[in-house]
Amino acid sequence: MTTGAKRFEGRTAIVTGASRGIGLGIAQRIVDEGGRVCLTARNDEALQEAVIHLGGPDVAIGVAGKGDDIEHQDDAIARTLEAFGSVDHLVNNTGINPVYGRMIDIDLAAAHKIFAVNVLSALAWTQKVFHAWMDEHGGTVVNVASVAGLKPAPGIGFYGASKAMLLHVTEELAVELGPDVRVNAVSPAVVKTRFATALYEGREDEVAAAYPLKRLGVPSDIGSVVAFLLSEESGWMTGQNLVVDGGLTLTGGV
Repeated sequence: MTTGAKRFEGRTAIVTGASRGIGLGIAQRIVDEGGRVCLTARNDEALQEAVIHLGGPDVAIGVAGKGDDIEHQDDAIARTLEAFGSVDHLVNNTGINPVYGRMIDIDLAAAHKIFAVNVLSALAWTQKVFHAWMDEHGGTVVNVASVAGLKPAPGIGFYGASKAMLLHVTEELAVELGPDVRVNAVSPAVVKTRFATALYEGREDEVAAAYPLKRLGVPSDIGSVVAFLLSEESGWMTGQNLVVDGGLTLTGGV
């Protein structure tokens, strides 16, 4: 935390895909600024370690399950309301990319799964949180997209297509849910996480050289931007996508 602000005092967020990496970095920033979080991910052991890391059950709970599982979503929301009494913020961070190669050759079962997790689950989480809390009380939603959704990304083309659709979903929901619920997105480039290891492992300096800022991202880079979008400091922003990429897209890269 870089300021003395407590922007999330008395407020609660659900952060999906948050046992490590970008999701945990976002949750850390929310807790650092006085908030409480429900973390979701598939691995319960990793989730409980993350809860301890954040400060324990007074500020964090972990609910294990698959991001696109409807019963898991219902359970996580119910347990968040039981533990903390509100769901003021939602961060749709869960994403998968199980394949690499040309889109023309992608296994369609894998494509269906990417679409289900990266797009439909974000929509479902938003629907459920809206009807459970935000419709009556207001709130903010941030969808974690990717620079791969902004232009062709060879090798991860369908992943990029799913993120492009997520950006359009963000805009549609922003129009539908205003003025009381704001919906924005953030699009990172390569962030040093386990999810992105294949994109830089063993050649980090080479990959970073393409970035004007000459380094890859770290989870806290994304956490700070998401915290801004969740907070009232961005109170006149909705339907926007903030690109957090060390300048990569300025050079034509993804």
